[in-house]
Amino acid sequence: MSQLSTCGVVDVHTHAIPDRLPDLTRYDGEWPSLVHTAERTAQLLIGGSPYRVLDDRCWSVERRLADMDAEGIDIQVLSPIPVTLSHDQPVAGAVVLAQAQNDYFAQMVACAPDRFRALGSVPLQDPSAAVDELVRCIDELGLLGVEIGTRVGDLELSAPEFEDFFDAAADRGAFILIHPVDRALDPRHVELGMAFGMGMPAETATAGAALVTGPHRRGGAHICLAHGGGTLPAVLPRLDKGAELAGSQDPRPSDRARQLWCDSLTYDAASLELAMKRFGSNHVLLGTDYPFVARETPPGAVLDAFDVSVRDVVMRRNPAQFITAR
Repeated sequence: MSQLSTCGVVDVHTHAIPDRLPDLTRYDGEWPSLVHTAERTAQLLIGGSPYRVLDDRCWSVERRLADMDAEGIDIQVLSPIPVTLSHDQPVAGAVVLAQAQNDYFAQMVACAPDRFRALGSVPLQDPSAAVDELVRCIDELGLLGVEIGTRVGDLELSAPEFEDFFDAAADRGAFILIHPVDRALDPRHVELGMAFGMGMPAETATAGAALVTGPHRRGGAHICLAHGGGTLPAVLPRLDKGAELAGSQDPRPSDRARQLWCDSLTYDAASLELAMKRFGSNHVLLGTDYPFVARETPPGAVLDAFDVSVRDVVMRRNPAQFITAR
């Protein structure tokens, strides 16, 4: 049987959360908590303040499977709601939160192992603890990898502090989804009311640019930028020129970018076409942001502008490279 028929249509960018979060009040910090407001809805709080209203699509296997069947999705890759990554909070609490979410995701996958895969969370503010939890996610829980934010405080992902983490990910062929956290965006974009439209793509682009201009890391991990790589595809020629003007002898940033992956969540065929050109069509994956209001509906709508062979590559063949490996 071919990888195409084995894997089916895969959505690599969906979010989930346990229906109960651990009580982290004994730790200093602003932690996520969940208050159920009705049978199928809950309020996500951050540090006790309302953040977002959620419904049971975020934690119900049955609801998700029904939606997947209705929308033609064979496999969803679950990942944390980015604000719950808590890279800016005290390590001890972040470890507890990550473990709780990862255990829950593993349970969801176990309920429908032919329909779900999952990405866990790691306390990246402590790289050693992050390695430990990454290893547990993959080696013990059977997850594909983890989702991480675009930076940790003032540290970019290219910082040497994260070498061991990315080495551990490479050793295991992990899938790493890099997703911006809206509470860590440039205040200018927030104040201008452009957090979603400009802040998140710009934050993703900065993280990606740091990776393709920073120290080289060995391959092995599947490092995927959310939202079509943000604005990175558009600025790669300028990064190339900047490297040339600086006299760099390293490979061009645009060449190194082809080692990265991105999802298809651009809302625009021309933007997705540019992402395919920059990263390579073999490094683009279907992503929808299910179940949130910004999600693409129907899944893969932007791909309708492309030939059926391209759609099959993005929606089936590309994710088969790591989905069927576990």
